[in-house]
Amino acid sequence: MTRDRRLALSAGVLYLVTFVTSIPALALKTAYLTGGAPAAAASAGAVLELALAASCVGTALALYPITRRVSESLALGFVASRTIEASTIITGVLALLSVVALRDAGESDTVAVALHDSAFLLGPAVMAATNALLLGSVLYRARLVPRIIPLVGLIGAPILLASAVAMLFGLWTQTSPIGALSALPIAVWEFTLGVWLVVKGVRPEPADRNAERA
Repeated sequence: MTRDRRLALSAGVLYLVTFVTSIPALALKTAYLTGGAPAAAASAGAVLELALAASCVGTALALYPITRRVSESLALGFVASRTIEASTIITGVLALLSVVALRDAGESDTVAVALHDSAFLLGPAVMAATNALLLGSVLYRARLVPRIIPLVGLIGAPILLASAVAMLFGLWTQTSPIGALSALPIAVWEFTLGVWLVVKGVRPEPADRNAERA
């Protein structure tokens, strides 16, 4: 197994970890915040989101030695974007734990809930779209994976960003049908990329050579 194959495999596994952690974490948090689940659900969701934050950064670090051969600025931008995304996820975790503490003490949790919702908007919406634009551009340009995969991300990114702006103005929420549909292309892009990297990896030719052919 070549070094690029190992890196691609690691990145692919980490991408799939983001799905394994984020979906149940969202379900657990929602169940708690709406008042129908015990505090243990929030704690479990917080643990899953910490794993999600770590896997987010891991994907960028694993791909960096490959993507930097195509564009060092975009590769660094992707690492930075993923790090910011992880930071917002951790901020959301802190807000969620604050909600638990405030509810246990019988205090108002309005501010903590608002902070959690804001972090949830910035991370899975704004930063996820930014990630797609940065990494998708590298993968599409260098043909490291079939171009249809990053193309889905590049198309989905502006849709998700536009939806995020609409959410800021209160037109709909992230968990509404429109909000969920706007995030679907990015979810498809990330899941498909993860599976491809695990099964196939990246093209064996040097990335800079592929970029010259693009």
